[in-house]
Amino acid sequence: MKTFTYERPETPEAAARETAQPGARFIAGGTNLLDLMKLQVETPDRLVDISRLDLAKVEQRADGGLTIGALVPNSDLAADPRVTAGYEVLSRALLAGASGQLRNKATTGGNLLQRTRCYYFYDTASACNKREPGSGCSAIGGFNRILAVLGTSDHCIATHPSDMAVAMRALDATIVTLKGDGDKRRIPIGDFYRLPGDTPHIEHVLEAGELITHIELPPPVEGARMLYRKVRDRASYAFALVSVAGVVTMADGKIASAALAFGGLAHLPWRNAELEAQLVGQAPDDALFDAAAATLLDGAKGHGSNDFKIPLARRVLIASLRELTGATV
Repeated sequence: MKTFTYERPETPEAAARETAQPGARFIAGGTNLLDLMKLQVETPDRLVDISRLDLAKVEQRADGGLTIGALVPNSDLAADPRVTAGYEVLSRALLAGASGQLRNKATTGGNLLQRTRCYYFYDTASACNKREPGSGCSAIGGFNRILAVLGTSDHCIATHPSDMAVAMRALDATIVTLKGDGDKRRIPIGDFYRLPGDTPHIEHVLEAGELITHIELPPPVEGARMLYRKVRDRASYAFALVSVAGVVTMADGKIASAALAFGGLAHLPWRNAELEAQLVGQAPDDALFDAAAATLLDGAKGHGSNDFKIPLARRVLIASLRELTGATV
């Protein structure tokens, strides 16, 4: 194991300053970082432990929304009565991920920053532009069954592994951060992640040392029907092949609003504004859902062993829309 130093700052500001230095990484639950360190995929010189900072509360705001501390464990967030009542899609997504033991340890902020589970990213003997920029991508032309079909590039076809982030994307969450100089940012989750392009190792817009302190959810959507549907290789402890987080409202037999985010298909939690606009104001039926699926998958590209994801995504979307809208088959 590569040696490293360990520090435990007393304040978020101190943590951000210390982690802005080269070779430093935040650690909280460690459910992803420690695995990567064991495999020498990540080799930080310094670990800055933020697990004891005062960032583990879920608080109701005056506008009816929630402010979630970055250190709230996944299990606590999934069970919070305000989440189960107003943000059911988030609770379902959290419970669909990992095991109970991991959810007890994993944090909300860390979940957003999970790294891909691409086999070649974890295999240091393989070429991976995300792990070693400019080395190539063994996944293209390799065994890529779990990898992306939307938003890919010639440099990377990895997927983002989080279930929670998909639900957060459907809920229009905002990520609140703190820099070492005390500056704060509020970043809409739709602007937080980056597509791979020719720099797949740059996965988000955070700067060095910038600490996620909170996640803000807008007030619950009144009368919304919510769903998190996850298709995976086994019933538990598996990452999504395709997942859908849906928040839909109905009025007079028509779709009044629709927010749909997808996991397992892209480098980031995927959302398609054209698809959502296509649904709004329409009476639900399979012809509408077929057209929506065509919009979602326009430009989708399989890479061999993940070709099946394209028809699978179509079926999962249609089944989800039927449930969300109450449409009969």
